[in-house]
Amino acid sequence: MRCTLKGSRFSPRYAGSDQPDNSMDEQEFRRRADQALEDLHRRLSAAGERHDFESDFVAGALVVEFEEPPAKFVVSPNAPVGQIWVSAHMKSFKLDWDAARNAFVLPESGQTLS
Repeated sequence: MRCTLKGSRFSPRYAGSDQPDNSMDEQEFRRRADQALEDLHRRLSAAGERHDFESDFVAGALVVEFEEPPAKFVVSPNAPVGQIWVSAHMKSFKLDWDAARNAFVLPESGQTLS
């Protein structure tokens, strides 16, 4: 996928595919990203009580920490490219907005944040 910025609108384009143009302005991206991260934080907080990990929503980023084995994941919006990034260990995942699914989606697998 390649993202271009046209004025104040994000234009995700999928190279070599017929994927729709999921353009949105920065304010709309931030609103959708904040909602997606708040929803994920709510679900992770409930699960963390049962599965021994902690999640914290700080300064627009969601941090998930595990004690055993020790690990830290960071889920954060990246407004310039209109994506949500998940950083885990030495790997990162970049989710794009999919208007048809009304969700941020990992293009390689189709998985969403929910």
